[in-house]
Amino acid sequence: MARNLILTGGLYHPFDAASETLKDALGEVGFESDITTDIHTGLSWLDDGNYDLLTVYALRFPMLAERFVNDRALWAVTMGEADTRRIEAHLKKGRGILAMHTAGISFDDWPRWREIVGAGWIWGTSYHPPHGPVSVKMTASQHPITHGLPAFNFDEEAYSKMDLVPGIEALASVQASVQDSASPCLWARDVGQGRVVYDALGHDSASIDQPTHKRILQRAALWATRSSDAELAAC
Repeated sequence: MARNLILTGGLYHPFDAASETLKDALGEVGFESDITTDIHTGLSWLDDGNYDLLTVYALRFPMLAERFVNDRALWAVTMGEADTRRIEAHLKKGRGILAMHTAGISFDDWPRWREIVGAGWIWGTSYHPPHGPVSVKMTASQHPITHGLPAFNFDEEAYSKMDLVPGIEALASVQASVQDSASPCLWARDVGQGRVVYDALGHDSASIDQPTHKRILQRAALWATRSSDAELAAC
């Protein structure tokens, strides 16, 4: 049984329920997940080296803008040297990271996080239309995470105009309407000795449980932890 640590919590999303849904989905393919909203303590658990996968499914950042004044005490996170060192050490051990949805907005006081995830959120530029119908299409049909998977439609937030790291090769794109351009929403890449998958989807439990998206997440976890092609193909 592989071990997974899910860091979660934050504004505007039903993270409590959705994290449990994610835990169950990954449990189906052999991951035992621990869930915490305590980012600093959770990252300290990486010191024992027992986690094969680190999943960041959270909306956690310093929240310095005035509009977050009432939420800072509960959800604000400032990354310290110990936090960043632990994430870097996790990657250096060849372990995996699954960054989901709001992970691209989180930890924005640590520029290296954008490099790890492959994208960052630019306040005032990045955006998403209201939660609603979107279309998701595979753009790399031969990658183990997306091989053989069909396009699908469901309700989601389509993140757009994120600050992408140069060279990102999208495995899938998302489009909210014919008036909106399609945006990359999934990629997988080596970062140092580790593997990282970013999935911009995953607003809630319904998103995670959508059959095709669920398979993407399961395969993403397997790929990030260097499971065999046969294991991915069986998912």
